[in-house]
Amino acid sequence: MTTTSLPAAMPDDYADWLRQLKTDISSARQRAVLAVNAELVRLYGRIGHDILQRQQSQAWGSKVIDRLARDLKDEFPDMRGWSSSNLKYMRFFAQHCPAGQFGQQPADQLPWFHIVTLLTKLRSVNEREWYASQAVQHGWSRTTLELNIKNHLRQRQGAAVSNFMIRLPNAASALAQEALKDPYLFDFIGLGNDAQEREIEDGLIRHITRFLLELGAGFAFVGRQFRLDVAGDEFFIDLLFYHTRLKCYVVVDLKAGAFKPEHAGQLNFYLSTVDAQIKAEDDKPTIGLLLCKQKNRLVAEYALSGIDKPIGIAEYQLLRDLPESLERSLPSIAEIEAELAGNTD
Repeated sequence: MTTTSLPAAMPDDYADWLRQLKTDISSARQRAVLAVNAELVRLYGRIGHDILQRQQSQAWGSKVIDRLARDLKDEFPDMRGWSSSNLKYMRFFAQHCPAGQFGQQPADQLPWFHIVTLLTKLRSVNEREWYASQAVQHGWSRTTLELNIKNHLRQRQGAAVSNFMIRLPNAASALAQEALKDPYLFDFIGLGNDAQEREIEDGLIRHITRFLLELGAGFAFVGRQFRLDVAGDEFFIDLLFYHTRLKCYVVVDLKAGAFKPEHAGQLNFYLSTVDAQIKAEDDKPTIGLLLCKQKNRLVAEYALSGIDKPIGIAEYQLLRDLPESLERSLPSIAEIEAELAGNTD
């Protein structure tokens, strides 16, 4: 058997050309997937519009939709998506997004069941638009989208107390504020409210993937109990991250109790040391995030007013304790089913 051997020496530009080809091929495949998805979403929207129109003009009931589902399955056995429930989702989509958009966000940039999640888990038009935009921007999976809705990400994002407006350039301060939330939800580590700092830290590291998801897009884990040496004296940072969008290190300091003004001073020292010893010339100023069990917001604001370095202060929850008003903002299962059911027979 003969084999074809490659030339002993490749052209000088071969490696660069191969990398570009790989990028081009991956991009083309991604565009093809997006194009197929967009066409499917538009098709579902047209079907939903037709069902909605016939329900209104001809008093269609669920039996007609059940029959339609069976007929479409028989005609297209190799295609999924022809269940009665999915046809009702199509009608729901046409009813609530007649233009095929969530506000300014085109719906066809999202997979179909992301759209279903937005429609059935959220009532507010503004909320649907915000979560749709975030899902597209960050490439959220459906599971991540559902989790962020359940955990009320929109209400928590950007809510931390900080001095970013006065300690960071305008362009960076808004992005940095958006990167933090309040409160952080650490219920996934399985600890009660009496847990100590080291126990919480251990739990966060054991569940690092879930922890990074809660921190948000852009956070890359660097280390825990990160050692700093200042003229022979040792200090240890609880958790050190690098934020790929902010282009800076983020020092996270955990406190098992309530916030105290001296905590800000300690974190300010850590930030000064990281800036002096670790930060590269092209890195932006290091940011601090102080996580405490509870805080007096005014005390936190006063404490940060005299701090030189950019710091955010937020609470964390080890047990789920979201405000009742937020829990009531979601439609109940019964309400969803009633609206999906449409007209009765």
